[in-house]
Amino acid sequence: MLWKGRRQSDNIEDDRSDSGGGGIGGGSPGQFRIPIGGRAGGGGSIFLVILVVLAGWYFGFDPSTILGGGDGGLLPGGGGQITDDSGGQDSGTAPANDEMKQFVATVLAETEDTWTGIFKSQGLTYEDPKLVLFSGQVRSACGFASAAAGPFYCPGDHKVYLDMTFFQQLDQQFGASGEFARAYVIAHEVGHHVQNLTGIMGKFNQMRQGMSEADSNQLSVRIELQADCFAGVWAHYTGQKGILEQGDFESALNAAKQIGDDTLQKKMQGYVVPESFNHGTSQQRQTWLARGYKSGKLSDCNTMSGAI
Repeated sequence: MLWKGRRQSDNIEDDRSDSGGGGIGGGSPGQFRIPIGGRAGGGGSIFLVILVVLAGWYFGFDPSTILGGGDGGLLPGGGGQITDDSGGQDSGTAPANDEMKQFVATVLAETEDTWTGIFKSQGLTYEDPKLVLFSGQVRSACGFASAAAGPFYCPGDHKVYLDMTFFQQLDQQFGASGEFARAYVIAHEVGHHVQNLTGIMGKFNQMRQGMSEADSNQLSVRIELQADCFAGVWAHYTGQKGILEQGDFESALNAAKQIGDDTLQKKMQGYVVPESFNHGTSQQRQTWLARGYKSGKLSDCNTMSGAI
């Protein structure tokens, strides 16, 4: 991915020096993150502990809202103050992360440019999200989260939260290496921001009220696949700029495969529970990511009706 030398976003809040050390644990109700593999039925407290431990493999937006948590994270909110520690002196951060921060800021800038253009073409104004870098644990408008939650988007403050150690997990634990696999993670979260701005997320939360867990999971799958498709739309326009190198998009497709509900449940527990899927199978995630990439059209990302 030819990202060096390109514009970097100013919408980065680097809170790594302020983040406390984090143990493994979940966030409070109202946060929106993607649990890779979803929730399997039954299993008792031991299984729940396993899920918490494996929460470090999660990215996306918080299932606690989908699965009956509070709605505090679904209120519209503004951004916070931008902080800049470009001197690289933030405590607990390895110097190697300085380049990774530049990478994240560059990818975020590319999403800003793409979505600003898409919104403008439809007579709309795109609001840039903030991206908060943290280490260990963080508190958002949606509540508290540890790094074990993985990257997540909080609708309450329009911010994406990222502990960059997740990228190491993506490579070493998931077998999803490559810069564009990492870019896909960011683009997916920004896809949730697009859903929030366009009212899709609000409608989703209204629809799921009173639903059974199984029905709510099915609706969640559609939301997640649409965010994958939106990430593909972004990749389409990024490719037109000549930024992508050979094999880049394939690395994103591989990442989508590795975080499919079926793939991860099989890895986690040796079997799958389809009714617990709430993010899509490997094939579904790859299909919708590729669909957005191929066409670059939002109209091809309608996962809310028809077969998926």
